Amino acid sequence: MFRKGITLLVTAVVCLTLALAPMEASAQKNSNSAKGQMKESGKEVGRAGKSLGHNVRHGRLIRGGKGFGKHMGRSGRHFGKGTKRAAHHVVSTNKNGK
Repeated sequence: MFRKGITLLVTAVVCLTLALAPMEASAQKNSNSAKGQMKESGKEVGRAGKSLGHNVRHGRLIRGGKGFGKHMGRSGRHFGKGTKRAAHHVVSTNKNGK
C-alpha cells in the first residue's frame, strides 16, 4: 500500500514537471538591448571559466584552452554589440534633444 502511494506520487510529480517545462522554455530572452548584451557577455565569461576548469580537471588542457578562447570571443562580441547599441542610443538622443 505504501509503495503504491509513493509510486503514484513520484509519477504525478514527473508528469507535472514534464507538462510545465515547455511553458518555461517557450519564453525567449530578449537580449537586444545594450544592457542585455552586457549581461550576456558576463554570462559567457562565466561559461568560459566553467568549461576551462572542467576540462583542466580532466586533464584536457588543449581542449580547455580552445573552449575558453571560443567563449571569450563570444563574450567580446556581446560586449561590442552592447557598446555599439549604447553609443548609438546616446548619439541619437543628443541629436533629437537639440
